Amino acid sequence: MIEPTTALPVGHEGPIRAFRAAMDGSALHHAWLFTGPQGIGKAQFARIAALRLLAESARPGLLPPGFDVPDDDPARRLIDAGSHPDYRAIVRLPKDADKPEGDIARSISIAQVRGLQPMFATKPSMSARRVVLIDSVDDLERPGASNALLKNLEEPPAGTIFILVSHAPGRLLPTIRSRCRLLRFDPLSDENVAAVLRTNLPEASTSEIEALVRAASGSPGRALGYAGLDMAKLDAAMSTIAESGDPSNGERSKIARALSLKAAQPRYEAFLDRVPGFIAEQAADRAGERLRIALDAYEAARALSISARALSLDAQATVFEMAGLVARLAPPRLQ
Repeated sequence: MIEPTTALPVGHEGPIRAFRAAMDGSALHHAWLFTGPQGIGKAQFARIAALRLLAESARPGLLPPGFDVPDDDPARRLIDAGSHPDYRAIVRLPKDADKPEGDIARSISIAQVRGLQPMFATKPSMSARRVVLIDSVDDLERPGASNALLKNLEEPPAGTIFILVSHAPGRLLPTIRSRCRLLRFDPLSDENVAAVLRTNLPEASTSEIEALVRAASGSPGRALGYAGLDMAKLDAAMSTIAESGDPSNGERSKIARALSLKAAQPRYEAFLDRVPGFIAEQAADRAGERLRIALDAYEAARALSISARALSLDAQATVFEMAGLVARLAPPRLQ
């Protein structure tokens, strides 16, 4: 069960207004696709929207404007308790049901999607509306779970609103996308990311906040995942390599050894995420041949980051190779 939240995500006034206007219209579309980079607040707003849809339908005209729902509202209390009869949140489940804190399944199964059918066989219980939230729809098992969802989107049960959260809508079945109204959430400005970080990390220093903002690429969720991993030190190491070319391989060897330790796994993961963004930032100020070199390094870093996870590549060798891509950014005479 995905629990609702009370605070609207920062920096998304446009899509929030658009959804509110649709709610106030005469006919709310039955399926919505919330898209944008991971960690920017899509799912946060999806939970708020789902709660408001159910609460407003059950108590029309009795709620404050916008998306607020009082703590004592019946819909909120039921969703908090995981027992609202007209709400389903579908996410990837733990592989072992007896170990909820253990590894999470790679996908949302067809059984989870088909599990909606008993609810659809009856009318909504508390109002004329029910809500199904899928976070994220990218995780649907293909083709089974995707096709099962598509059937529901093609023949939507009366009163049902689907909210689908997607980080990569291009990977979805075109027939799923075509049946949804798109609501786009863009990356946040650095100022908004910093505001979210200061709220959630009140003890963080100014330098740490600045380093996390640089690593965030507009995603406060990503930045919060990096908190405590000393991203400033990783950025400093990459800057040294990019400026000097590290002709002796000393810097890349040092960072490779440090990030290959078992205890350094979270920093290794952060490094894999950060390097393509770091190279992209460097490319922004380049032209001509130096720009081409930076863009080639960016594509190679992105591909290596994906392969390292998918194939469980050796961490030390991967970091060394990734740092070598950063070294390509150095002026030619230093490489």
